Amino acid sequence: MFKSPIVKRFFKRKVSVVAGCVLLLLIFTALFGPFLTRYSPTEQNLRNSRAGISAQHWLGTDLLGRDTFTRLVYGARISMAVSFFGVISGTFIGMILGVLSGYYGRWVDALISRSIDVLLSFPGLLLGIVVVAILGPGSMNTAIVIAIFCIPSISRITRGTVLTLKNEEYVQAAQVMGASSARIIFTHIIPNSISLIIVTVTLNLGTAILTASSLSFLGLGVQPPYPEWGSMLATAREVVRSYPLGVFAPGLVITITVLSFSLMGDGLRDALDPKLKNR
Repeated sequence: MFKSPIVKRFFKRKVSVVAGCVLLLLIFTALFGPFLTRYSPTEQNLRNSRAGISAQHWLGTDLLGRDTFTRLVYGARISMAVSFFGVISGTFIGMILGVLSGYYGRWVDALISRSIDVLLSFPGLLLGIVVVAILGPGSMNTAIVIAIFCIPSISRITRGTVLTLKNEEYVQAAQVMGASSARIIFTHIIPNSISLIIVTVTLNLGTAILTASSLSFLGLGVQPPYPEWGSMLATAREVVRSYPLGVFAPGLVITITVLSFSLMGDGLRDALDPKLKNR
């Protein structure tokens, strides 16, 4: 596997390898979080409010005496789950729309393209606030916001790739041989578009983490008492002078996660399609 040219190109970009290792650590933490700490993320102990770093509480406690490290660990599970579900759903829908728009063209392309333009006319966070205002706050609705946010980028990238691929000789040969449109799409079009889609998905995951945290910070995302990095920031900002660690810890985790996804996406882009780097 390590002899593959794609893997070799990826490992040449050391910063992306480090980012990938950080993301693997975060995913491991999200999956096995309950086994890494002995505290409950929602259990309150007002006698231990705003405790400092100690052997019992590695990152101290918040205003309500809840262990900060525990809430970060459980927050990773919630943030990752919401972001992954939203991005995967948005990618699936956007890919279908992009393929239909690029392959069939004409009125199908016009209808889908104008719908995508409408979505792009709204700033991402503003669109999220509008959707949450209609559907209500919560983790599932936050995932829906992320899915809607991801659809335009995936759709446009897929459409552009399909417009190029459908004029290739092997696609035209398949059409001449009587292959159905569905067979051509799933056999030739989508497999040759997957590299750009993977890169875009990786970059969208970082944006999804930031979007979910922003909505939770505003009180429109995951609701208390469930821990989420954005809601932890919102709670700790009220006592930032007396308890700066409460803001610093989730803020640093959000920054590292978003940056890791971005660097990982850059590494995958260079590895999967080195021509893009030269452009």
